[in-house]
Amino acid sequence: MVLASATLTIMAAAIIAPSLPAMGEVYGEGVLVRLALTITSLAIAVSAPLAGLVADRTGRKPLLTASLALYAVAGTAGYFVTSLPVLLGTRTLLGLAVGGVMTAVSALITDWFEGPERGRFLGFQQAAASLGGVVFLPLAGVLAGIDWRLPFWLYSVAAVIALAAATGLTGERPAPPQAAGGQAFPRKAIGIYLMALIATLVFYMAPTQLPFLLRDLNASPAVIGFVIAGSTLTSVVGALVFPKLKTARITAISVVLLGVGWLVIGYANGVALVTAGLLIGGFGVGLVVPNLNTGLANLARPEQRGRVLSGLVAGIFLGQFLSPLVIAPLVGATSIASAFTWTGVVTTIAGAVLALGHKEKN
Repeated sequence: MVLASATLTIMAAAIIAPSLPAMGEVYGEGVLVRLALTITSLAIAVSAPLAGLVADRTGRKPLLTASLALYAVAGTAGYFVTSLPVLLGTRTLLGLAVGGVMTAVSALITDWFEGPERGRFLGFQQAAASLGGVVFLPLAGVLAGIDWRLPFWLYSVAAVIALAAATGLTGERPAPPQAAGGQAFPRKAIGIYLMALIATLVFYMAPTQLPFLLRDLNASPAVIGFVIAGSTLTSVVGALVFPKLKTARITAISVVLLGVGWLVIGYANGVALVTAGLLIGGFGVGLVVPNLNTGLANLARPEQRGRVLSGLVAGIFLGQFLSPLVIAPLVGATSIASAFTWTGVVTTIAGAVLALGHKEKN
């Protein structure tokens, strides 16, 4: 059920991506409509450090069950609201819930496992999170084709998982005692957080920009859902492959793959090439997230794992929130396709520099 909870995390904001064009017709196209998707990410980024503190002091299970319950209520509430400000409010509450779920799941896995086994299960966590997109995004696309509000009902799945977690989750370790004076926060974690933020900022162009690019290519909401889900499908593959890779250059390889994928999208003249680019970029993201998670888990002492791991959650979702805001000027000055091209160029070069820098270091 821990991995079942993980399936609800990454796709939480993106599940309404196929509805964005129709929402734009109702509320007016612009940044505010896109914020209905990404304000959830800002709430996650802000609340995750608090969730980490709660996880360390009160335990993982109470945080997980309460967060899942809030997830179900706040997510499905979007079906009933009739104004954009109220919708943004419910999406903010959903973000608070996701921050708690992700932090609790990561802390439980790092408590339960050590060494290579920990890396393997953190890979499973990312695979499960990506699998949620594979399952829910195409379904959201189909539902959005009927009525753009229907995808909000998919959030109700969390109620079932919350009940299962409350009644069946066992084996949680008690919260470790706080050392006198506290342990120093690992400084290397800051670089990991920054890497997660930048990679996610780039990757989240998929749900925030592609629905509009695909619409211009005459794709239906159902097709939009299936295409965006393609990136999460290869993220599953990347996450499952991650434990088997022995190279220390996983981060650099991941960034290059993301950049190449976005270059393909930028030059695409049809849905097929857009899908190919997403598959490449998604594989890269599937590699990088468990790699960063493993690095943090190895840095943190048991009594501070919740707080240290929550920083990665904050970095990932702050990147999601900033993505449409940072990319909007580039889209306005050029086009959505050109924004993918230029972002792909910069990202590919950055990945190559990371790889060369690591080589020199060795």
